[in-house]
Amino acid sequence: MSHDSSQLAACPGSDVFPILDEMAFFNHAGVAPISGPAADALAQYAARAASHAYVDSGWYRRVREVKRAAATLINARGEHEIAFVPNTTAGLAQVVYGLNWQRGDNVVITNVEYPANRYPWQDIQQRLGVDLIEVPQQPDGRIDVDDVLDAITDRTRVVSLSHVQFASGHRIDLKPISDTLHQLPSGRGYLCVDAIQSVGVLPVDVQAMGIDFLSADGHKWMLGPEGCGIFYCHEDLAPLLRPTIVGWMCMVDAQNFGDYRFELLPDARRFEPGSYNIPGIYALGASIDLLLETGIDKVWARIESLTARLCERLPEKGYRVFSPRDHADERSGIVIFEPTDDAKPPLPQIVTQLQQQGIVIALREGRLRASPHYYNRLEQIDRLIDALP
Repeated sequence: MSHDSSQLAACPGSDVFPILDEMAFFNHAGVAPISGPAADALAQYAARAASHAYVDSGWYRRVREVKRAAATLINARGEHEIAFVPNTTAGLAQVVYGLNWQRGDNVVITNVEYPANRYPWQDIQQRLGVDLIEVPQQPDGRIDVDDVLDAITDRTRVVSLSHVQFASGHRIDLKPISDTLHQLPSGRGYLCVDAIQSVGVLPVDVQAMGIDFLSADGHKWMLGPEGCGIFYCHEDLAPLLRPTIVGWMCMVDAQNFGDYRFELLPDARRFEPGSYNIPGIYALGASIDLLLETGIDKVWARIESLTARLCERLPEKGYRVFSPRDHADERSGIVIFEPTDDAKPPLPQIVTQLQQQGIVIALREGRLRASPHYYNRLEQIDRLIDALP
């Protein structure tokens, strides 16, 4: 891929991303810095909450605006398909514990999922007798779509996959999987996606991809604070899921406190049992607005330029790229790499030495991981390469 420096020159500066003045940060697949607008939103919330409490705050109007922005980001049909959740796990749990399982149903995952998309499934495997089928990662780091399709049976209720794998950076094509699930004779096959490593970095279209459920915390590529994420539920499927927590706010006529009308809301709001994390939503909304204003296609184009530069230069310092990069539709914002010889220092030492020089990468599953965002600079990539032993 060519590196269009003029394209990258349009990236926001340190006024929008103050971390640019402090370090070369390449761990957006971990816990990302919040954007400047997100920091401003938190400060405005704090000032208002301290001086006026909730009086004339307009906070709940803003909640709806942020839901609409999140829906736009993933091309959901509207805010009625979006619920705010405290983390990715909480969104996935709505599916795990919300469906009406029958003994002998099965769930298909991979053998390299982040634990958030594994332990809940193991729980219902042990407690409810749901079969758990693991698709193995290929030696080259790919998850083969055909392997996933071969694992699907007439008893498959859910295929639950990371859109992008945290320890390889591989992006899987979800459409053939959703097509197969939706054509099962049972009519009960659903695609559930852990999208924390794709929303905010890649174009994600829940309608085009046939996604039924999606969960993503905001503290990675969406550049929000920890503790506030989004859960997408297809509008036709919300009534199928029993909320994991039932509270006052997920009821019809919730504001009529003394009426005790036990009737769950028909859409994604049924997954929001109590008061919102207003500061988190405010901050996340500011960062989502920033991404939408830039355009997610442009965000991804810039990240692809940065990761291409990194992958081209790593071999000159004696490192091999593990992330699948041959096909454009399998790339992501994550580059996993490792030394080609034993003469390098131990990997934890490399990470520490880089951080001492103001360069932040991560160590995952015995390999190094770099995950730049669209505001990073080509010269920062070169600085990382130059600093590697």
